[in-house]
Amino acid sequence: MDKYRPVLITGGAGYIGSHAVLAFLEAGYPVVVLDDLSTGHRDAVAGTAVFVEGDAGDPHLVSDLIARHGITAVIHFAGSVVVPESVADPLKYYRNNTCVSRTLIETCIAHGVNRFIFSSTAAVYGMPTVVPVAEDAPTVPINPYGTSKLMTEWMLRDAAAAHDLRYVALRYFNVAGADPQARTGQRAEIATHLIEVATRAALGLLDGMQIFGDDYDTPDGTCIRDYIHVSDLAEAHVLALRHLESGGETAVLNLGNERGFSVREVVETVQRLSGRTFSVTMAPRRAGDPACLVAATARARETLGWRPQRAGLETQIADALRWHRARTAGMQTP
Repeated sequence: MDKYRPVLITGGAGYIGSHAVLAFLEAGYPVVVLDDLSTGHRDAVAGTAVFVEGDAGDPHLVSDLIARHGITAVIHFAGSVVVPESVADPLKYYRNNTCVSRTLIETCIAHGVNRFIFSSTAAVYGMPTVVPVAEDAPTVPINPYGTSKLMTEWMLRDAAAAHDLRYVALRYFNVAGADPQARTGQRAEIATHLIEVATRAALGLLDGMQIFGDDYDTPDGTCIRDYIHVSDLAEAHVLALRHLESGGETAVLNLGNERGFSVREVVETVQRLSGRTFSVTMAPRRAGDPACLVAATARARETLGWRPQRAGLETQIADALRWHRARTAGMQTP
């Protein structure tokens, strides 16, 4: 008999989800992955996981998976994540993030699945005025992406008050890196995260990059962000489920490293580690970019016993470079 009961991971073929699949399998959990492959990749899912192609917002499919596999916990990653796209197409985000989550939560409650781990975001804070940002900071998102995630947090809060449901909502800061063994990594069609953009530029996969604003009130004039390794992030989800399994209470937790790096520092580190220079041009500030965004993570460390193992910027960039080099080499193999 398995030590742990099977878990359902929605969006498990995506960047963060595929790393979480590895983490849960390595922790001893049987894993069922549900992904519609709209942005995920089937070959990113570890071979020992059960894979089902489908929509996390399909109550009949989710009900069948819960019954067939004896699911007692859901880890919910499925959704849309590109901030500018959310501004251009807000209803897509309220459908894919908020509406799908509502149906999934309702289905879980109907079938007695009372442990839920939710992939949230620091975007719920909007433009914080106090740094580092703690979980009790005002939640005033400035784009539909952040709002769609915050609405799901509200639904979880209210559902937990009315039903037998406990959850952990994990608010990510800037996710970076790739699996240290290069088994999976970032594969978005269009790179939007800084380390990913710079890494692709260093490897010749992009024709250079832009820095948006160099007149912020920071030491070098560029924005400062807190980067967290995707494998550390995945491990936090395993610890969050164990917290609930051991009787722990519902929690909302930040995930970051409590240290910020500027855009220039990231670009220079990518160039140094890759041994390659690439074109970097300056562009105007983007609307809604705070000068500095760094997480306060004491609550996650105390609640989960979580300690990031790959916190260094160089480690995160080196892992991303290794993943892209391995993937590029594989694509070139006849």
